[in-house]
Amino acid sequence: MNASLQFSNAAEFVTPLLTVFAVDTGSAPDAPSISLLTTEQPILAAAAVFLNSGEFKAETGGTLLLHAPAGLKAERLLIVGAGKVAKFSTAELRKAAGAAIRTAKAKNIRDAAVVFPKLDDNLDAAAVSRALTEGVLLADYDADTYRSQREDRSMQNVVVLGDSSTQVELENGFREGEVFAAAQNFARTLVNEPGNVLTPTELGKRAAAMCETNGLSCEVHSTEKLKELGMGAFLGVAQGSVEPPALIVMRYKPAKATNSNVVGLVGKGITFDTGGISIKPADGMDKMKYDMAGAAAMIGAMQAIAALKPSVEVISIVCSAENMPSGSAYKPGDVLTAMSGKTIEVMNTDAEGRLVLADGLHYAKTLGATHLINAATLTGACVVALGKLNSGLFSNDDATVAMFREAANQTNETFWQLPCTDDYRDLIKSDIADIRNTGMDRWGGASTAAMFLKEFVGDTPWVHLDIAGQAWIDDARSYIAKGPSGVAVRSIVEWVRALAQ
Repeated sequence: MNASLQFSNAAEFVTPLLTVFAVDTGSAPDAPSISLLTTEQPILAAAAVFLNSGEFKAETGGTLLLHAPAGLKAERLLIVGAGKVAKFSTAELRKAAGAAIRTAKAKNIRDAAVVFPKLDDNLDAAAVSRALTEGVLLADYDADTYRSQREDRSMQNVVVLGDSSTQVELENGFREGEVFAAAQNFARTLVNEPGNVLTPTELGKRAAAMCETNGLSCEVHSTEKLKELGMGAFLGVAQGSVEPPALIVMRYKPAKATNSNVVGLVGKGITFDTGGISIKPADGMDKMKYDMAGAAAMIGAMQAIAALKPSVEVISIVCSAENMPSGSAYKPGDVLTAMSGKTIEVMNTDAEGRLVLADGLHYAKTLGATHLINAATLTGACVVALGKLNSGLFSNDDATVAMFREAANQTNETFWQLPCTDDYRDLIKSDIADIRNTGMDRWGGASTAAMFLKEFVGDTPWVHLDIAGQAWIDDARSYIAKGPSGVAVRSIVEWVRALAQ
């Protein structure tokens, strides 16, 4: 898609589809009072009679399509709801902008224009511009890459029509929106690839290609390097597959850093997860290609970091492998020695993500990381606890959590903090090794998994994101397609930018 920002009269703009946003200013839920977020009188006049008909409620993502609107040069006028005016936010606008694009795509419209909403004094124009741009670009993505008769329904041109009185702010927000959306869509593309295409080796190649394009350094290592580093936990997971593992190390170094922080981003990159010897049920196993969504989030984040150029050094580690059952696979009861020297009793080979992350987190520390964040589709227990509306957030440091929460507030991604206190340490004690890779029983599985990771970060400020519930969208929504979501990319990047201050 070619997205652009222009400053011109929307009523005079020639386009197959002109989009304007609307909010409900009424106080009664059953009696909405609809207001368009524009001051252009021809648009207000063209929509007036329809807005009073009662068929449009202005709920977020709701649409009303008018053909041949009187007084406009556009062929169609699309009115998209952004919810109650009292709750209007960048989150609602991002969804509304996405709904506009999804509506256009469904009607085989390939060119459209979007009227930048009239703002009140409480909203930052740059932040609104960024959210709108993200909504437009994220909504264009579809996951049907491998259909043999696939009809490309991507938008060709989308123009955002802005007010020149805030031109600088809108331009800045638009550019950032492009960067963030491109990074998130790149992560989604990686997650969507089937396991027979995106092997650990192929993931390494794609990460390296992204780094070369964007001026980042990248090293991709395999089995011999893991042996050299003593990554026994990572190697244990990888040994059951004929596909070799990939240790991907990406680096961003600013021209001038504002502080001595070195941010370590660590991603779980299990390109297919059968569960190993502790094999998963057949139902739903096809989705286990998405078990590298944490790795994809980190690779996407590095793409955005390269473009935004924060003044802080960043190192990203991706630990990628397949988790397969075979004669060479690791087994329940095995004892693995991690890079840190800790010994791990394997209780369940389907708790493999924490094993690869253990070595990845420790390695990031040895490379100088002063702050750590990892992302992983780690536990079904987190999905049971939070459903698919929040990702799990765990940490060993309150100040770090507060900083990440602020980053997530800017991106409107949703995370809910769960406990990772020392009380949980007893639940992962082993009788024959230092720790075990699952808790004593099924209870608190998301927290015991986080506690396991905490063993490998020590006192380094750290955030763990369990994105299992949000990394894949099971049902298409009005503003986004079914499939990989690219969750956490934007929040991770904002957190990195905060650490540059």
